[in-house]
Amino acid sequence: MRVPNFSYTLPLLTLSASGQLFGGDLLPLSDPANQGGWVLNTELSDEFDAEAIDEERWFIVGKFKDGKPVYKHPDKPGKKVWIGRAPSQFSGRNYRLEDGMLMLETRWEPDFPFSETPDKPWGKDGTRSKYENLTTACFIGRKFFRYGYMEIRSKAADAEVTSSFWAMGDGVEFDLFEHFGDHRQPNKLKLDRELWWSIHDWANLGGKTTYTEHHDLGFRVADDFHTYGIDWSEEGVKYYVDGKLFTEASREKINAWAKAKGFENGYVITSPISIWLDQETFPWHGVPESKADLELNSPAGKKDDGVVDFAIDYVRIWQKK
Repeated sequence: MRVPNFSYTLPLLTLSASGQLFGGDLLPLSDPANQGGWVLNTELSDEFDAEAIDEERWFIVGKFKDGKPVYKHPDKPGKKVWIGRAPSQFSGRNYRLEDGMLMLETRWEPDFPFSETPDKPWGKDGTRSKYENLTTACFIGRKFFRYGYMEIRSKAADAEVTSSFWAMGDGVEFDLFEHFGDHRQPNKLKLDRELWWSIHDWANLGGKTTYTEHHDLGFRVADDFHTYGIDWSEEGVKYYVDGKLFTEASREKINAWAKAKGFENGYVITSPISIWLDQETFPWHGVPESKADLELNSPAGKKDDGVVDFAIDYVRIWQKK
């Protein structure tokens, strides 16, 4: 669960009568015949094959100015955005475009100008509240949308960091996946194969989980590229992996799960959201303690650059007319 300390309002994309916001012949991997009547939203989707990131499409957290990262609200300059979970901190330098892909980087970077303000402490002893050593990346979609089919082809970083595809809306959080590429704790070794998706209510419950699922994908998320597709509608969520239906949860099922936990409503993701792509440290799962530790699983020839990558081939969003 994240602890974002801001909200912002940006344009909501809707279908125009002429369909001018949309185009392209790409279709969801799970629906090649387009029985769902999907239309690609080109203002939300990104193939990452340009020479530079479209910063009208993505807000890059922690871009540098005068030698320091700046964490200004994308829409309200006087307000700050979340800088990441300690010990890692978001850096606007931690990305590159390579071979038609977006590479989000976690770096071993002890000389980074880290924030001196402690993060929310984790654990009974308050450990890991200091920002130090590790920098990560965070991209936030600048445009909001309501309902659609979200698809990403990606490979998680093979390290003790998350590689995440998620979304925030007005008081809600929709975690599509939070892959932790290399679990090393003895009781968690199989979690590098885990699909974990969830819904959180920030407006009424302080971010408590109103629905979640944990599944074994049958493969390590950091070993190869896979395609994850999420059909999000008024009726609920259908989750596809490599084009096949993997799990689904109706609105009724989600609400029943929440009520069993004592919450009135579980399906709170009914308002517009924007996509987030990021890497974070989860101290309760383990944190890299050195550059060599971060790069333990890096391929030969790349074990000394202090960088591990969350590789994203594309992000595509379809909606219906």
